[in-house]
Amino acid sequence: MDRRRFIGGAAVAAALPLIGMQGALAATHKQLLAAGLNKGDMVGLVSPSSASSERLSLQLAREAMEALGFVVKTGAHYDARHGHLAGTDAERAGDLNAMFGDKQVKAIICVRGGSGAARLLPLLDYDRIRANPKVLLGYSDITALHCAIQAKTGLITFHGQIGAGSWNRFNVDQFDRLFFKRELMHYQNRSEPDDELVPRENRTLTLRGGKARGELVGGNLTVLTALAGSPYLPDFSGKILFLEDVAEAPYRIDRMFSTLKLMGALDKIAGFIFGECTDCSPGDGYGSLTLDQIFDDYIVPLKIPAYRGAMIGHIKEQFIVPVGGKVEMDADAGTFRLLEPVLSGA
Repeated sequence: MDRRRFIGGAAVAAALPLIGMQGALAATHKQLLAAGLNKGDMVGLVSPSSASSERLSLQLAREAMEALGFVVKTGAHYDARHGHLAGTDAERAGDLNAMFGDKQVKAIICVRGGSGAARLLPLLDYDRIRANPKVLLGYSDITALHCAIQAKTGLITFHGQIGAGSWNRFNVDQFDRLFFKRELMHYQNRSEPDDELVPRENRTLTLRGGKARGELVGGNLTVLTALAGSPYLPDFSGKILFLEDVAEAPYRIDRMFSTLKLMGALDKIAGFIFGECTDCSPGDGYGSLTLDQIFDDYIVPLKIPAYRGAMIGHIKEQFIVPVGGKVEMDADAGTFRLLEPVLSGA
């Protein structure tokens, strides 16, 4: 899952000539809601990014959807391979466009992330997506799809567990409450008593206290910043930015926050939520900034409500976050809650 081979140094280079332009380039669209889901609905499994290394992953994704109560339809190329990708760009984009156009399919679940979803963005049929709003679920590299679809159509999509990921009790409960029961979710980290005097697991840390309201934008930090300067980023004005990442040394995290600052995104947001940065230890060398120092440099001076440690990211138990959903965040409590339905019929 080494996205850096795909992204290289192009993200920053592409951003610099277009500093601050993402808000002007991203179209403004009325918010679109997909319909809530029911047992017996048909869901589509697609692979918009990397190929699955083992057939068992594809089988597990199908079985997980069936165990949730769905009928499963697979994309024509969901098990294909083109280099590290799950088929050519045209094949992968074609599978997504076909699923959005299929009236029987009620939700689209991404088998996995990896890299390559950004290659599809010019090939997606945004008019078809706008005319057929559906649940789209996935995270990591799927951030590219969440950003582009939000920018181009206004459709709320969902940053959460992939088809081949862990469908443990916590993740199934998230799915059930959000998609079947249509709850106005309150996102608070799970905490269970253990043998520690002070709990250490799933802790949040307030960067700056207070409450803020706005629509959620964000996802994987590396994937999001690689879209800098393109028309596939939503406007950040007044939004709550949520981010996560994996296997990125702090100096690269610092560089990506610098990009967000230079392009004007950070100065526009109303609130900030950081999930987990899994396996983000410093490498060898003369030393490293810590994540605390990076947040002190880029986030604290914004004087907006901000906290870190939300259950978002490359972790076993994770929130399903509606990209585009309107929330109120409480940085002191380390929570956020939906203010409006994110599915039609809720």
